[in-house]
Amino acid sequence: MKVYEFRGFPNPARVRIALAEKGLLDEVEFVHVDVPGGEHKKSAFLAKNPKGTVPVLELDDGTTISECTAITEYLDHVRDEPKLTGRSAKERAVIHMMQRRAEAGVLDAVGSYFQNATKALGPDITGYQCSEWGNHQREQALAGMRYLNDVLKNRAFLAGDDFSVADITEFAGLAFADFVKIEVPQDCTNLKEWNERVATRPSVAGLA
Repeated sequence: MKVYEFRGFPNPARVRIALAEKGLLDEVEFVHVDVPGGEHKKSAFLAKNPKGTVPVLELDDGTTISECTAITEYLDHVRDEPKLTGRSAKERAVIHMMQRRAEAGVLDAVGSYFQNATKALGPDITGYQCSEWGNHQREQALAGMRYLNDVLKNRAFLAGDDFSVADITEFAGLAFADFVKIEVPQDCTNLKEWNERVATRPSVAGLA
């Protein structure tokens, strides 16, 4: 397997965490894609992912899979344990629900702020910007953090007692927020404690 990525970006980090959790890091070849240099917009990469985003998982038979949730779903079936996407129908539904809330409510909102209300990767890569929308999305990210802080009042992890893909997404979202200087609200003590605890997991600590 190959993973095309730009190391340090939030979405490639999500896949690296999943690979580490599943014990599959040694079975993957990582291929650097120079996103700041525009390599992701060139025909060779677009043939692998027409959306021009990283990461992309390429299987040994040439099949390419993009989107972090799809990649994690695949990895979760390559090796049985630990399960990141759930076992029962209920577990899977709750995990995917919380994953999407973490993704849309925090990670994607932070990404929209970065793309629209900051210099981002520069005009040649970023293209059209709308600062009003970007700043609105910043507020959405803060609202998402407060919501997940409430969720964590009675749970060890976002979808229950076990670490899951939902937690991976939220950790990446908070790391991205820190990078663009969106601070977690001071009253989000549950979310901060959760973030500190997740940061000690070997799969996450190994990102440095």
